[in-house]
Amino acid sequence: MLRTTLLLAALTALIVWLGGLIGGSQGAVVALVMAGVMNFGSYWFSDKIVIRMYGGQEIQQQDDPELYGMVQRLAQQNNMPMPKLFLIPSESPNAFATGRNPEHAAVAVTAGIRRLLTRRELEGVLAHEIAHVTNRDILISSIAATLAGAVMMLARMAQWGMMFGGGRRDDDRGGGGALGLLVTMIVAPLAAMLIQMAISRSREFQADDTGARLVRDPEALASALRKIAGGAEQVPLDASPQTAHMFIINPLRASSLRNLFSTHPPLEERLERLQKVATELGLAAR
Repeated sequence: MLRTTLLLAALTALIVWLGGLIGGSQGAVVALVMAGVMNFGSYWFSDKIVIRMYGGQEIQQQDDPELYGMVQRLAQQNNMPMPKLFLIPSESPNAFATGRNPEHAAVAVTAGIRRLLTRRELEGVLAHEIAHVTNRDILISSIAATLAGAVMMLARMAQWGMMFGGGRRDDDRGGGGALGLLVTMIVAPLAAMLIQMAISRSREFQADDTGARLVRDPEALASALRKIAGGAEQVPLDASPQTAHMFIINPLRASSLRNLFSTHPPLEERLERLQKVATELGLAAR
């Protein structure tokens, strides 16, 4: 939580600095408001938008009593309403949670993960997803997206400023000038993107920790992550980069820059942290 707070503070500081560089606080406020309006809809209707995007089919208790029962028990343990449960018709193993708060939450699993995992492993995955809901990660990611979006808009303002001679006027006033605008256009969006992805990775670590402690079985989640990672490599999910951060394992194909630009932490680091949780809880690998 401290890491997430510091990263959000860094994004905010970046906006303030850019606003002052380009046109004072007014420019930063305008960009922030515009980014907030653009992201409000995706936050408020996130459950409906993402589920529809992946063709999710709602599951009732009679459709899959075992899966429904696991989610219901985990929700009760967290003192939250039963979230809506969806099945994604894909053989790629994965899962995600969405919704602006515990009262408007949804958990989705793919057909592939339902067949791949044991009951114990699946419960570990569901606990991870429930943790995203109770940790308010949709809200946090929406705030991060809004701040990053404001940085992108400020960079666009800088681009227009250079095109219409803003750099020369800034030089006359003793401002950052053309060099400052160039830095804004290139470095600031990259920094914002890296900070946003770091926030996403920190929330995955937190959900792993919270979920593992909820079911008191870190090894089950670790085993599930290994299986899902292997399955996702063999059968990639046709996922949108804008929603990739929501899945328990990155559904996009690996690349040489994946670790730097990934929304998910490296698998080995997640497994190491889960082993530490098992040690803290006094649980031996079963």
